Amino acid sequence: MSAAGENLRINGDRLWASIHEMAEIGPGVAGGNNRQTLTDEDGEGRHLFKKWCEDAGLTMGVDQMGNMFMTRAGTDPDALPVYVGSHLDTQPTGGRYDGILGVLGGLEIIRTLNDLDIQTKHPIVVTNWTNEEGTRFAPAMLASGVFAGMHTQDWAYEIEDAEGKKFGDELERIGWRGDEKVGARKMHAFFELHIEQGPILEIENKDIGVVTHGQGLSWTQLTITGKDSHTGSTPMPMRKNAGLGMARVLELVEEIALSHAPNAVGAAGHIDVYPNSRNVIPGKVVFTVDLRSPDLATIEDMEARLAVGAQKICDDMGLGLEIEKVGGFDPVTFDEKCVTAVRDAANRLGYSHQDIISGAGHDACWINRLTPTAMIMCPCVDGLSHNEAENISKEWSTAGAEVLFHAVVETAEIVK
Repeated sequence: MSAAGENLRINGDRLWASIHEMAEIGPGVAGGNNRQTLTDEDGEGRHLFKKWCEDAGLTMGVDQMGNMFMTRAGTDPDALPVYVGSHLDTQPTGGRYDGILGVLGGLEIIRTLNDLDIQTKHPIVVTNWTNEEGTRFAPAMLASGVFAGMHTQDWAYEIEDAEGKKFGDELERIGWRGDEKVGARKMHAFFELHIEQGPILEIENKDIGVVTHGQGLSWTQLTITGKDSHTGSTPMPMRKNAGLGMARVLELVEEIALSHAPNAVGAAGHIDVYPNSRNVIPGKVVFTVDLRSPDLATIEDMEARLAVGAQKICDDMGLGLEIEKVGGFDPVTFDEKCVTAVRDAANRLGYSHQDIISGAGHDACWINRLTPTAMIMCPCVDGLSHNEAENISKEWSTAGAEVLFHAVVETAEIVK
């Protein structure tokens, strides 16, 4: 395959302007975005992306999960496409760059190829995956998971949000349920550009993260039951405090994760306490423990120690315990050839870089099961993400998109 010359650069100002024009749809209350999946705002963002893609000469396909595929034809009708993209949906209090950078960075590849009148052997397809965030309809990376055969479409359609609205109904309502069978497309390779969502690249003063692996993830939901009783009049020895039981389990989670430092993490992010009253001892708590590591054996060890340790804590306190694994995926090793294309592009362009492990889940983690895949990361300020204060610089976005451009175009093969 032929590499793009180092003089080939994207238009960083145009990419930056597009990112902030998209951010005008579904604005948050503090400068970020609330463009949750399958909301009216999500539909509006999709229409703007479609317009931009059609203006760039791309043709659209949409599958039955609402995944958008915008294609620039290659010169070889038999060559499989190179896919590039991420997601346009956001957290309820999300930033302007998480996901969006990867989608619009893909569009910028096409715009630059058009500007330079460059053709590629393989088609290039810019992709918007539906419901990567998973906040309105859990789990995360839902539509790419269906595409990769990890979930069934029927199961996904029946998932309900907090108001009891079903994924399938909402997809139909906003008008983005396509006709294409999910997962029918074949790929030559897939690339995803994303902000790091962590502090490493900024601390190390690196322009580019070459993502070699993705952490595996395990979500375990624990339900601890005790007895509701008055906080003032119930003697301490007679209490069955589910909240205290949870606190001790969370101490255990911290201990387990630290025992595998530095390559493991653990915490509980989602916690429900019942009845959640100031003067009532909690009789029930439901919380989800998130355990992550790039090593499968480590995840399995943490899961086992959590189950045994939580049971002992609850038995000693006279509390009931139910444990259910509610989500997860194995660690990911990205394709060596695609990773090398990213690293070579960073070298060619003169950007500082380092290998990095993705601490978050991404659509690329599922697509890696189907086709050679790699990810590129750029720094974000203070490592902050899933927050309206999420921030990157124009220079970081430009560097990431230029490395993406070179890796994708090299893989798609320039036609001289």
